[in-house]
Amino acid sequence: MADDTPAVDPGLLLTSRPLDEYCGLFGLTRARLAALPGPVLDCPGGAAGLPAEARALGCHVIAADPAYALPPPEVAAHALAARAAMAAAMAARPELYPPARLRPYDRYLRSWDRARRLYTAHSAAHPEQYVAAALPRLPFADGTFALTLSGYLLFAYPERFGPRRQLDALVKPVRVTAPDGEVRVHPLHDGRGRACGHLDSLRYALGERRIASEIRRLPRAEDGRTRRVLVLSAADHRRRAADHRRRATGNSHWAEASTSR
Repeated sequence: MADDTPAVDPGLLLTSRPLDEYCGLFGLTRARLAALPGPVLDCPGGAAGLPAEARALGCHVIAADPAYALPPPEVAAHALAARAAMAAAMAARPELYPPARLRPYDRYLRSWDRARRLYTAHSAAHPEQYVAAALPRLPFADGTFALTLSGYLLFAYPERFGPRRQLDALVKPVRVTAPDGEVRVHPLHDGRGRACGHLDSLRYALGERRIASEIRRLPRAEDGRTRRVLVLSAADHRRRAADHRRRATGNSHWAEASTSR
């Protein structure tokens, strides 16, 4: 690895989420992933099934995580321990999770088991898709990815990511994402459900660095509630796109006026 970040931080859950959970968390669909014009970055990737499952859609995913400095079976072992920790947390604090009657915990965690098995096989067969790296140090060229996803890290562990480190860790993913792409970050709260209290000032600081941001509210399929996703993109591209839409609308109106004369 390029820095001294531990391969597996015992204070962070190394999760193993499947593709369908990614779609629900970040407001994606399989069709949207299949239509992307370039690769996807998942950071941190953990022992997820996303790279393996997306491959079947024709979508190329690169996962980045410091844990990939370890052999895949060791990463899977840490993910299995995280699965047990998640099961205990869901039982102890059910108010923080969708009701078990709507999403049975056992069935949900079995989806993690399947994703973990996919990760173990796929990472052994395609190690080039799993890069040992941690935010904010990403060893990729600017504009490499069509879409970048970051789940359950920057706001989930405020004791490890203070405001300054959060800002640094949000700027770099935008730089390695294509100008017309997006960075999506979820959740915007910590493990106890407490929302980030300085999100507005963080977004202001991003704007000063020419990074546009919005809070996108997505319906949660389990119970009809909404989840919030932070969506980032290059501000210059957003402005150019808006100018292009205005010009196109103006040209359309001019053409209609000319035709009606």
